[in-house]
Amino acid sequence: MNKLPVDTRRDAPGLEVRGLACTRNERRLFADLNFSLSAGDALLIDGPNGSGKTSLLRLLCGLGLMDAGKICWRGHDVDDYRAEYLADVAYVGHANGIKLDLTARENLQFARALGHTGSASTATEALAEVGLAGFADAPCGKLSTGQRRRVALARLFVLEACLWLLDEPLTALDACAVLRFEALLRAHLDNGGLLILTTHRPVDLGRHEVKRIRLSA
Repeated sequence: MNKLPVDTRRDAPGLEVRGLACTRNERRLFADLNFSLSAGDALLIDGPNGSGKTSLLRLLCGLGLMDAGKICWRGHDVDDYRAEYLADVAYVGHANGIKLDLTARENLQFARALGHTGSASTATEALAEVGLAGFADAPCGKLSTGQRRRVALARLFVLEACLWLLDEPLTALDACAVLRFEALLRAHLDNGGLLILTTHRPVDLGRHEVKRIRLSA
């Protein structure tokens, strides 16, 4: 595996997307899409249903094929350093992606085993971060919809990932859970992390400016 070089330019973007195009079911979703993010930046992907918001997130996390364009990480084409790029990415989709027959702890241990963990939180610590302290050994099939969503979001904290890609992360969260998670997002940005998300609900990221791109139906 190639070792990803570090771009030492002071103003070098962490993530740069150039001329990205995507077609699904013979319909062009977007073309010539360009944006860049540096440490501490957040990007909101806006647009109506069917405009390609989820498809864009899936392209960025390596789960889809683009028609054209280039994705660069730390100044280098991710196609040349795919494994190391993906180790820096954490993705939580619109679906929770958890196994209902496993406990919350087991789901996070599974995610941790597949990812790049470094000094990241343990499963117990991650569950406490999202307000599920004491639920580590609860089978996910017995949790509420909102609690299952929080288990999914807890994956962010068992992986040592710089770039968070979140598809409607606030779905099914109550007001208290939203406030807690917004604080965790702000902390991620404060620590130099990058954030790209879709959401139909307002998100309070504090002092951090939110860049926006809008996709058309």
